Order: sequence, then structure tokens, then C-alpha cells
Amino acid sequence: MMQIIKTVDEMKNFVKARKAEGKTIGLVPTMGYLHDGHASLIRKSASQNDVTVVSVFVNPTQFAPNEDYDKYPRDIDNDSRVASDAGADVIFNPEPSEMYPGLYKTYVQVDDITAKLCGISRPTHFKGVTTVVCKLFNIAMADRAYFGQKDAQQLAVIKRMVADLNMNIEIVGCPIVREADGLAMSSRNIYLSAEERKQALCLSRSVKAAKEAIDGGEVSSSNIKKIIKDIIAQSPLAVIDHVEIVDFDTMDSIDTVKQGTLISLAVRFGSTMLIDNLII
Repeated sequence: MMQIIKTVDEMKNFVKARKAEGKTIGLVPTMGYLHDGHASLIRKSASQNDVTVVSVFVNPTQFAPNEDYDKYPRDIDNDSRVASDAGADVIFNPEPSEMYPGLYKTYVQVDDITAKLCGISRPTHFKGVTTVVCKLFNIAMADRAYFGQKDAQQLAVIKRMVADLNMNIEIVGCPIVREADGLAMSSRNIYLSAEERKQALCLSRSVKAAKEAIDGGEVSSSNIKKIIKDIIAQSPLAVIDHVEIVDFDTMDSIDTVKQGTLISLAVRFGSTMLIDNLII
């Protein structure tokens, strides 16, 4: 049965004991409700490390007051099964009061790149992400941490934090995992109605069309954005938050697609924001 650790002190003692045995530690930070996308990260960690820690923590500091913190799906029993089957050794599942005790005052913030793309409509989001990820890195003392490319801006922000703060950890980005019909896997997909779910396929279709255009020689960002927006416009329930073509490291808009370019989409269906992307 999967071991579930609830306190910071117990988690630290667990990893200290493993480190004393000379073992390497991989960390897969999640908010739970694990799916095959998470499982792919866990399998990658298990293949590269002696011990894999999966954190399951719905982090309140990355949600704005009007967002879905209270209704965010939680199922620790299923998470335990998914994590165990994928090769994890332990789950770290603290309560918010354990991570943010009463006198808590400290936050980690990456500037500039967090104010673009998703950061425009969610201005406090990445401050919560970088704070909790920094804490998890310190608690788990991991050699490597694994993040999905679906959250490409998050991946870039975490890489920036690790470089800027000289953190002694390797960040491993892993490919997007999709449903059979192409929709990028997300714990929030369960919020979609049947019709929203059907129309949400416009994201993966538009990303595929953008890649085909680039493979065919198209390099104009404005032309590629038009291809994407025209496909999304065919889904009447889709409300675009952003379609941007940027440099992956800086999140600055660029006019010409080249290596290291991020094509980022965020589209709302009802109250649910879905994201997808393509990194060249």
C-alpha cells in the first residue's frame, strides 16, 4: 500500500534517511486528481531516480478568490493507486495549515515572465506556484523534479526560479499527454459539459494546424495566429483568453517563429479555462 506522509517533519525525515543510504530522489509536484499525464511524469522519475516522491497538494495560494479552489477535484485513494502503479514510492499530502502555518509571511516571486500570457488574467497565480514549488523542493530535497509541458509558462517560470536562486535541482520537462481524441489531459477536464468537451477539441486541432503550417515553411507569427484563431472561432462556446507566440525563455512576443518559440493558447469554455501549446 502506498505510504502517505502528512507532515513536513515526517517528509524531511523520510528523505534524509534515503539520502543517507546514497539514494537519488525525484519529485513530481501535483495538485492531485492524478491522470495519465501525471503518471507519465511519475514513470519518468522512477526511471531516473532511486526514490520518487509525489506531492498531492491543492495549493491555496495559487488560486484567486473567484477561482475554483474549493471545488477543485480531490481523490487521494485514486491518486494512491495511480502513483503506485506508475512507480512512486511515497505521497506527500499535507494540509494547507501544514504548508502555511498561522504566522506565514514569505513568498517567492519571479518577475516579468509571470506578468504575461496566463499571468495577465491570473496576476497572483505564479507567485503561489513558485512559493509552493520552492517549499516542496526544500522539503523533498530532490535531485530532479518533473513538470509537464502542457503548463509551458509554469515550466519556464520554475526553470527561471531555479537558475536565479541557484537551486541544486534539475528540472525535467515532459511532453504533453493527450486523450485519444487529442484533448490535452487536465484534471479540470471533468468540469466540461458534453458539448464543451466536444468543442474543446478546437485547441488540439489548432495546435496541429499550426505545426503543419510551420513544417510547411510558414514562419510569420501573425499568419500562424490567424490559423489558430480561425479554427477556434468555429467553436461557438470557446472564448479566447490568449493566443500568443513568444520566446520560451522570456515570454516576449516575436514576429518570426524559430527554435525556442512557444505557441501558447488559453481558451475558456463556460467557467473552465483550458490551455494547450506547442514548443518549436
